[in-house]
Amino acid sequence: MTPLSILELVRVTEDTDAKAALNNARDLAVHAEKWGYSRIWVAEHHNMEGIASAATSIVIGHIADGTSTIRVGAGGIMLPNHAPYIIAEQFGTLERLYPGRIDLGLGRAPGTDQIAVRAMRRAPDASDRFPQDVLELQAFLAPAQPDQRIIAVPAAGTNVPLWILGSSAFGASMAAEFGLPYAFASHFAPAMLMQALDIYRSRFKPSEQLDRPYAMAGINVIAADTDAEARRLWTTQQMSFADLFVGRRGLSKPPIDDIESYWSPHEKAQAMNMLSRSVVGSPETVRAGLEAFIAETGVDELMIVSDVYDHQDRLRSIELIAEATKA
Repeated sequence: MTPLSILELVRVTEDTDAKAALNNARDLAVHAEKWGYSRIWVAEHHNMEGIASAATSIVIGHIADGTSTIRVGAGGIMLPNHAPYIIAEQFGTLERLYPGRIDLGLGRAPGTDQIAVRAMRRAPDASDRFPQDVLELQAFLAPAQPDQRIIAVPAAGTNVPLWILGSSAFGASMAAEFGLPYAFASHFAPAMLMQALDIYRSRFKPSEQLDRPYAMAGINVIAADTDAEARRLWTTQQMSFADLFVGRRGLSKPPIDDIESYWSPHEKAQAMNMLSRSVVGSPETVRAGLEAFIAETGVDELMIVSDVYDHQDRLRSIELIAEATKA
């Protein structure tokens, strides 16, 4: 069976606040652990009222503290926003607290707008140094050398596993060159999925961390007892993507009966292009959709995004997905 993992968006909804979103994320992880999911990741986003995971390492600690076996990590840390030394300290500390359970996925996008980039005091061209910063971070997580003058305490020697995240050929090439596992963001940027996977696999060079390619793909999956109910739950995510294009940043919205009344034809086309790698429906529909996706891509692991408004409905979706893939 292909391993299943979860990308937890830590959504703040019209009926919850940030604390509730953080506690819901932790509760989801508790259930996901029981249902056999391999890992749960949260992503770094800034200046977004509807997402509560900006302080990503703290959120990871909150989730890890409520669970015992599931891997918890970043999907990802946007490295251009940070000094590699600081990220090494943070994730090395997490690894000391929760040994063998911490992942560190790295992206080169800012995860925000230019106003927030300036607020973080980061140089606009910081992403150009992404490959060098990844290597520097990796070195700080490795065992300290006898003559090493600066050591990331308590990170040195933890060897927290790194992942490269991407939605283009750049990330695929870099993950292959560095011999790191690769996670493709096909849950919102599906266009280059197959090309990126091919580049990654064909150019992969073994490393101390990984001896063969290991690819994971993000995929939107919403499950309910019937296809119709799942499609209704999906309207929350569809509205979110439509809002993105017109700058309507805000809280997650409850599902509606008629999505066509919400978006314009242009917004629909844009949103559905980004959401084209989505599987929405009953357990039978979900099983068939995921089997087809795995057969097409050959990915080693799936990272499920189940962006459902109500927490109980989202738990049910996650549970049904797990059951469907085991059937």
